[in-house]
Amino acid sequence: MEPTAFFAPADDGRLIPTRFSRSLWADDMLHGPAVCGVAARFAETRYGREGFRPARFTIDLFKAARNRPTSAVGRIVRDGGRIRTVEVDVVQEGDGDDVVTVARSTTVFVRESANPPGQRWQRAAVAPAATGVPADDLAPYYSLADDASSWTRDMTALQAPVRKRMSTALVPIVEDERLTPFQRTVLAAEATSLMGNWGSTGIGFINCDVTVVIVRLPDAGRITVETDSHLEADGISTSTANLYDSGGQFATGIVVGVNNAASEIDFTVIDPKERYAEGA
Repeated sequence: MEPTAFFAPADDGRLIPTRFSRSLWADDMLHGPAVCGVAARFAETRYGREGFRPARFTIDLFKAARNRPTSAVGRIVRDGGRIRTVEVDVVQEGDGDDVVTVARSTTVFVRESANPPGQRWQRAAVAPAATGVPADDLAPYYSLADDASSWTRDMTALQAPVRKRMSTALVPIVEDERLTPFQRTVLAAEATSLMGNWGSTGIGFINCDVTVVIVRLPDAGRITVETDSHLEADGISTSTANLYDSGGQFATGIVVGVNNAASEIDFTVIDPKERYAEGA
């Protein structure tokens, strides 16, 4: 049985895309979670430091990543006593001997310490209950944001201008590698675009970036991504989402979208289970 992961590792260190990394936008295109996952994995494994926690991850998606061998290169841009910032480029083979940078991420690691004195307002940390959703099912489930009692895998049922939630266990980035809490957070946050830009005719905006700000790392259970806001005008959109684990909200995602109506994804026509890892 083929392992469920976005990439298979090659002997030379490159990552070979599997069918689970294919995007709904085009047959030869990798989806956002796969590209984000490569950058987050490299930033954490190469530049993570004991006592420092990833507090912000931002990735700019320069161009469509293709179904080609993929790798990453990185650099430290700040290495202070409390803040460490690293950049990671996701690169692929181009035509001929060219190497193409398809995305660039920035990860900010912050030293853990005690909170300062005093009290401040915080949103109530209530975790939406995913009633009836199997804990270990790698497929995502969806519901209305105001109805936590009815979850479904049928994306056509929620193709409407309503606020949505997704509950996901997340597909591994690389075969035979367990996702870390940080990697799970980045992959889940990429769904901010799906949750915010999914309307009555499908998805007509494609995100050109992803940012997630993280106050703590999630537990080992499913992550819920809930739309918090969506705005659009003149072919530009911005969406935010709150990320929850069983203990409540732990992160916030934000994306910018651009008009991609020519390739709109209509879930009444396209079956995501055939081409999208999170629908597998």
